[in-house]
Amino acid sequence: MNGDILFLCHRIPFPPDRGDKIRSCHLLKRLAEMAPVHVGCFADDDRDMGFAGELAQVAASQCILPRDRSRVVAGLTGLARRQSMLIALFDHPGLHQWVAQTLAERPIRAVFAYSAQMAHFVPVLPPDVRFMMDFVDFDSAKYAAYGDQGSGPMAWINRREGRLLFDFERRVARRAAVSSFVSEAEAQLFRAATGLNTRQVMALENGVALDYFDPAAEVAPIEPGQGPLLVFTGQMDYRPNVEAVESFACEALPAIRAVRPDTRFAIVGRNPVRSVQALADLPGVIVTGGVPDVRGWLAAADVVVAPLRIARGIQNKVLEAMAMGRPVVASPQAAEGIDAVDEDHLLVAADPAEEAAKVLALLADPARATALGTAARARMEARYRWSATLRHLPDMLLGRAAAGACMA
Repeated sequence: MNGDILFLCHRIPFPPDRGDKIRSCHLLKRLAEMAPVHVGCFADDDRDMGFAGELAQVAASQCILPRDRSRVVAGLTGLARRQSMLIALFDHPGLHQWVAQTLAERPIRAVFAYSAQMAHFVPVLPPDVRFMMDFVDFDSAKYAAYGDQGSGPMAWINRREGRLLFDFERRVARRAAVSSFVSEAEAQLFRAATGLNTRQVMALENGVALDYFDPAAEVAPIEPGQGPLLVFTGQMDYRPNVEAVESFACEALPAIRAVRPDTRFAIVGRNPVRSVQALADLPGVIVTGGVPDVRGWLAAADVVVAPLRIARGIQNKVLEAMAMGRPVVASPQAAEGIDAVDEDHLLVAADPAEEAAKVLALLADPARATALGTAARARMEARYRWSATLRHLPDMLLGRAAAGACMA
């Protein structure tokens, strides 16, 4: 590739220990194999800032800014400007300045923006500079769904956010040479909503680090106690994850424990909000908070559950559990976008009653659970290596993708 790449992302891509960072980290590393990459991003906290050295090992240059705008300020700014609050939350004059300087001083051939909130940092570009927009998920649809399901002021706020963010997404997609989504299902929804075609909107799927999430890997054992162990993993200040574990702990788990009283449900993930912490008071519920290595909990799980009610794109938590050879019971929303077959590679359960029934069936039939986990691992190996899922990225970025191709 002649020229450099400008890469913009809303969180520093290191460490790859949450969904958005996992994807951005692997994208960045693949782009760095093509050309020098200049990275502009935000840090949520001091911990994030501490990974500047790791980023410097991959990036030709970098700008990491602390994200210090509060949600209240972002909300008021968004209301005043008739702007999406997500976009207002991720704004900083320093990053606008750095982008302008980088474009002026570096031989930038392509700009890659990761996640919708970074698109407003991309100025009008010269004709010979391509712009690729990785939306990842159809975020505005998520806010619209929250608005439709809720009531009162928050429902109004979510409906407003859905409308304004969709208008922004549509404008960005029309400006970009190509826009990508994490699954063909998301890409198809966006094409249907915007009228854009398959050359303009494509799927660029997530993968899974199969050498790391490997059932044969040596991991530190955990001591979860006696009885069957069910595990959920995820960032526990993220609303869909919070709602998922609340539903499972309060509705599915009691039905499971009525048959298997010693069953435990471990909620494994950083920053559990107060309502999640309170679930630890329920019989059989464990709330771990952040853990050094999630693989220990996955390895110990009899069943991994992913009971999300609102989910977008491909769930890394499901890919990782399947890569670890664990039997997975997932909601239709959590399974959507994953190229796997219900009953062959995982089990899909539509509601808490079905979740309880399918978990109990697996606990009663360990051979079936083992076979399902083995098939899950094989499916990940066949389909979800990062080298395979990102194989079309260079062509997408540089405009060599075949007409009408779906880059999945």
